[in-house]
Amino acid sequence: MNSINISMQNLAESNGASTADGLSPETRQALMLASTANIANALLKRGFRNTCMLGLSPLSPDQPRMIGPAYTLRFIPAREDIDSLTNYGSLENKHRVAMEECPAGSVLVIDAFGNTRVSSMGDMMASRLKKRGVAGVVTDGGYRDTSGIKSTGLPAYQRQGASPATPIAMHALELNQPVGCAGVAIYPGDIIVGDADGVVVIPRHLVDEVAEEAGAAEEYEVFAALHIENGRSLMEMFPATPESLKEYERWVKAGRPSLAEFME
Repeated sequence: MNSINISMQNLAESNGASTADGLSPETRQALMLASTANIANALLKRGFRNTCMLGLSPLSPDQPRMIGPAYTLRFIPAREDIDSLTNYGSLENKHRVAMEECPAGSVLVIDAFGNTRVSSMGDMMASRLKKRGVAGVVTDGGYRDTSGIKSTGLPAYQRQGASPATPIAMHALELNQPVGCAGVAIYPGDIIVGDADGVVVIPRHLVDEVAEEAGAAEEYEVFAALHIENGRSLMEMFPATPESLKEYERWVKAGRPSLAEFME
């Protein structure tokens, strides 16, 4: 769906403070409203074509929306003389360290280089992330103990389930460096948004304007959907035209009445 370059009308007033994840209240509220599809469209308008982490699905269809700055963990293929369950238990193992260092409010992005042979995370790690206030976790690999992860309430996205132990095929190499996950370049601090459709990545410096535009598009679509359900042509209402935008703005100023009242 195309983005609509109109200002939002119903964001909460703010005193300029930021939320725990560094986002302004207005931006966070707009991201809560906007679909990943409309966010991707706002980014496309700015020339960003590769922002959706394709092939990933939410672990639970009713999990909360996920919003937060990226904190990254990068895996490489395992090597037999380095990766074992004994070494995995080391206090320096970066897979385990990530669960203790990912900041509250952030989204842990796990670059598993598409590997679904072994697990990127299990329920104990998810429980720890949830307890520490992490906003969610994304991998282009898969998880084990998925029922346990679901029970924590932590938003989680994966390619497919993966039960075998991590050291069989993956070595945790580094934390909070640029990674590629599901084919998308992700830099630490980029804003990650996940909904029922998937995950999109917003460059940090663009988040305020993208959130405002995508949220505004979402609001316009409510208006357009009412008219389309009432028999109006798609050509008249979506994507928005200069005429339909003027009509929308009159509807907003009138207090968003029912269409019957609005058309009187």
